[in-house]
Amino acid sequence: MEKLPHDPTDTQLTGVGRRNFMRYLGTSAAAGVILSACHTELVDPTQQGSGRLGDTIDLGDIGYNDTTVLNFAYALEQLESAFYTQVMMTPYANMNGYERAVLTEMRDHEINHRELYRTLLGSAAIPNLTPNFSSVNFNNRTSVLLTARTFEAIGTSAYNGSGRLLKNPDNLALAGKIVSMEARHVAILSELLGPMTAYFAGNDIVSKDTGLGEARTPEEVLALARPYIQETINGKNARMA
Repeated sequence: MEKLPHDPTDTQLTGVGRRNFMRYLGTSAAAGVILSACHTELVDPTQQGSGRLGDTIDLGDIGYNDTTVLNFAYALEQLESAFYTQVMMTPYANMNGYERAVLTEMRDHEINHRELYRTLLGSAAIPNLTPNFSSVNFNNRTSVLLTARTFEAIGTSAYNGSGRLLKNPDNLALAGKIVSMEARHVAILSELLGPMTAYFAGNDIVSKDTGLGEARTPEEVLALARPYIQETINGKNARMA
């Protein structure tokens, strides 16, 4: 298989050297620049995607090269950023100040993650996805928080399961930084839903036998994510790194 244009396994990125990009990734100020630049784009997340019901987006053989793995992660970050943007556009009834601050922060994190992948992948990035949130009651606190926790848990398990497929250490470092944030999101959402309990590290998140976080294969993750994406998104069996 030929490398995709601007394959992230290459040593250079379009317009940005890899070392400069990774330094840029590590600075909060630069992340803020990305965030401010993309807020206007997400005024209406229902208009984010370019696909239609019945369209198919093929991620290819996830793990063949880093591009396939990063596009897999990019798809999930698109979904999460669209969800939190919708949450903050239409806050549920009686959302208190603390919850608003937490959910706004998570929205900003996920938008940053999405834009980092978009920049890293360049022309090799998959198209914009169209979210399908018809099953979510955005005016209901429990519906919103449970869905958010589901997305964050899926994301965490996806990074845990696919990190082994990354070949470039810079890309692995990026994934490690992001999965740590996804796990923190799971914890705070769990606390909002079940305060003063062990729900933050429930058996659905952490194995009671090993103390390790849940890890899912790309196929398992895509099966969980598909109901929330208008396009049909597919990926072949992951290869070992």
